[in-house]
Amino acid sequence: MDTQATPDPHAYVEDPNRRPLELDIEQRRGPAPFRWLTVIMEQLIAALLVALILAVSANVVGRSLFNHALPWADELARMLFIWLVFVGAAAAFARFEHIAVDFLVRRLPPRGAYLLYLLQHLIIAALMGVILWGGALVVSRSTARTALLGVPWNLINASLIVCALFIGAVALWRAWQSLVRLLSPTSGS
Repeated sequence: MDTQATPDPHAYVEDPNRRPLELDIEQRRGPAPFRWLTVIMEQLIAALLVALILAVSANVVGRSLFNHALPWADELARMLFIWLVFVGAAAAFARFEHIAVDFLVRRLPPRGAYLLYLLQHLIIAALMGVILWGGALVVSRSTARTALLGVPWNLINASLIVCALFIGAVALWRAWQSLVRLLSPTSGS
């Protein structure tokens, strides 16, 4: 009989150095506006997903049973999917759920880990600034509407701006938290 202990799966998932940078809705950790917005985004994701499923299903039923496609369903599904992607990206960022290679940061002492987190989040904030600038250009120059539903493209393009604003704000907060811990004499060496 093998008596070798199985490793704790949480040891591979949780990073103790990252804990101060996390938004935890259940334990009320992190700035309240970010927590509220994350919950709102998660509810919006659920609503968008239901609407997307209904639009696609209506089109499938229309084509299969009635031999008549619903032209507006494809356009609506495309718009819902765009919003779903960007709102989902922002909500996943808030919860640290994006794919990350953290092999190095887990093996560093706390100061080294916070230095890498600081650098990471400053780069993310800078990239979100570039995306915001590009998104603002697109929105300022776009006057078109969708072909069938007549929805202004700016309403769809706004999803990019909302996503970049939220991710940029959270990244700046995490960069600040990393800097505070990096400069703290109790953060270890």
